[in-house]
Amino acid sequence: MGRMVWVAAAVAFVARFPSLLWPLRPDEAGFLLVARTWHPEPDSLYGHYWVDRPPPIIWLVRASEQFGGPYAHRLVGAVACVLLVLAAAAATREVATRAGVLDDASVRRLAGWVALATAALVGNAQIDPVAAKGELFGIPLVLGSCWLALRAVRRISVTDAFVAGLLAMVAVGMKQSIVGGLVFGGVLLVGSVLARQLDLRDGLRCAGAALAGAAVPVVVVVAWALAAGVHLRTLWYVVVTFRSDASHVIATQSAEGATSRISVLLAVFAGTGMLLVVACFAVRLRGLLRHDPVPVVAIAAMLGLDLLGVALSGSFWMPYLFVPIPGLVLALSALLAHDHLDRFRHRVTRAAVGLVVASSGVAMIAWTAAWVEGRVPVEVRTGQAIHDAARPGDRVLVYGGRADIQWASRAQSPYPYLWSLPMRTLDPGLTQLEDVLTGPNPPTWFVEATYINTWSELGTRPIERSLIRKYEFIRTACDRYRIYHLNTVEPIDVDVDCTSPYRTIWGR
Repeated sequence: MGRMVWVAAAVAFVARFPSLLWPLRPDEAGFLLVARTWHPEPDSLYGHYWVDRPPPIIWLVRASEQFGGPYAHRLVGAVACVLLVLAAAAATREVATRAGVLDDASVRRLAGWVALATAALVGNAQIDPVAAKGELFGIPLVLGSCWLALRAVRRISVTDAFVAGLLAMVAVGMKQSIVGGLVFGGVLLVGSVLARQLDLRDGLRCAGAALAGAAVPVVVVVAWALAAGVHLRTLWYVVVTFRSDASHVIATQSAEGATSRISVLLAVFAGTGMLLVVACFAVRLRGLLRHDPVPVVAIAAMLGLDLLGVALSGSFWMPYLFVPIPGLVLALSALLAHDHLDRFRHRVTRAAVGLVVASSGVAMIAWTAAWVEGRVPVEVRTGQAIHDAARPGDRVLVYGGRADIQWASRAQSPYPYLWSLPMRTLDPGLTQLEDVLTGPNPPTWFVEATYINTWSELGTRPIERSLIRKYEFIRTACDRYRIYHLNTVEPIDVDVDCTSPYRTIWGR
């Protein structure tokens, strides 16, 4: 690794410093709550709370908290950024060598440029410089898998193929949609055999090793489920089938929030330089295919599928833009390697790298300036205020999917759905929620994080009646979140701090 690569890796690590300056985001808080109360049952993968994620991501969150507290997973995220940059440099060396760049100094220089662009992409504050979750944990595994797949084909190494398959499937364990490593490795291996760069026997050996590696995480999860007494159909539904049901819900219910996020996501996709990289790769695709078709087809398949996944997600959350980064990195690698052999187009790709780096720098300055000016995390302040006003044993139910409010309240929820999509999918008529509110032990506090009638398709009338009959409206926290308390003769008030900026995860 050259000096520029290590500098880029250090920059990628340091670029996660905003994670020290902001409290837990909703997904992070939700994963931690699931991990803390994890108690698998035959018909419930996680027990008290429900989340549509594979066990490996919850294992990672749980282990990191036990090791270093509730924010330790953000350090894991910073390390993941370092590994991503190193994997980008290693993959670039393989791509450049395949392309015919034989001078070691030139290869090192190309790897440095790609490493710098990778650090800029993953550290761009327009995406998410704070939260660390499945997308951030998964992408270095994907790019590492791609690097080892390229090396396995070149060296005809079953060991490399095995580890490549292993890493690609572990990435899926971070989030089910992160399948780029599997796609790249499969296309690369099949293409190498069809192009006669590998003979059939060696190709089958590598394929068998890759499949064996990919099977290891699956076997581990299945074995754990059986040992924990979880039905395999329950595991299958959480990890696979639920996404189909959820997609139907997203398509049929009100989607004003998701629609408004599309334009923002597209603007960020362009502003980070990702769109320019994709455009350069598309325009130069024919020439790249003539020069070295097998890895180029694999890159195109991987990048295309990742972008399609973002487009079809239906939710359009900003961290989804982390997922295409491995494909974008490999596309840059192929472009720069080809540019080295064709000086005429050399400046075009470098201009794309320049835009990626400049955008990342400007975005980080803007984020830091906003933090210095002062920002109030209303969700955390709301939860903290409820905690301060609550009594021991009080329970809090947050309607609408704000697990960060739930986390900050330090109270358990009697309702299993910390996210709105599982609630809308698995409790479509809100009958479970109604049972909780009308049962013998209703939650002491009810927070309307999303208006009750946001999804008009849900059975909201009984919920509204329960709130009117059994709960007293206390106040609206910072003009956002309506707080209710069970009817009582004693005066109840909640003092929400809507003015004090949040400074660090230590000072609160």
